[in-house]
Amino acid sequence: MASTTTTALCVTWRLFLRPHIRLSALSRRHCSSTKDAEKQEAPKRSRSRPPASATHDWIGPPNPLSNLRPIVYHVPPNETELDQRLRHLRQETEDWNHEFWAKQNVTFSKGRDAYIISQLTAKGLTLRDEQGRRRALNSEEMAVFYKSFLDTNRVRHADYNNEWYRRNFTITFLMAKVALKNFWKSVTDWRSKKDTPPSNTCS
Repeated sequence: MASTTTTALCVTWRLFLRPHIRLSALSRRHCSSTKDAEKQEAPKRSRSRPPASATHDWIGPPNPLSNLRPIVYHVPPNETELDQRLRHLRQETEDWNHEFWAKQNVTFSKGRDAYIISQLTAKGLTLRDEQGRRRALNSEEMAVFYKSFLDTNRVRHADYNNEWYRRNFTITFLMAKVALKNFWKSVTDWRSKKDTPPSNTCS
């Protein structure tokens, strides 16, 4: 658990350092278009998610819905109850964060497309021009939608932020406890070796 000792004071859990990192095909690479988002009825992890390693954290490519890299945290040998509690909370927070942003991004994409179509229809325009190119609204017109989306989801975002800070605090607290436990274990082992008299050997 050397990495835990090194990173005990990190505030943001996604920035915690890891002793070893390998890239893994946890989720397939897709084009992050609106069509891909609409095809997904519910945000799910890839079925190719590997089992936890004993020495490495597995990190995959960005998920096409949440835009977050999925992580599978390693299970160290001789994992203590405190270590397990920390790992489970980090993994649960990773999955919770993915679920939130996947659903939020799908909602945003669908709402944006519906808004663009409604504005074009009001102008008597189709979604595509004579050359087949997709029409777009200007920045001022889109700003109306962005503000409306933020106002509509203000409470949802506030609840997310509160839960995010709560989880970060708990994770940081647990990492500090693990670091302190490992420190005292190192001190105890060092004293034990120091106090052990050398064995006498007969010539």
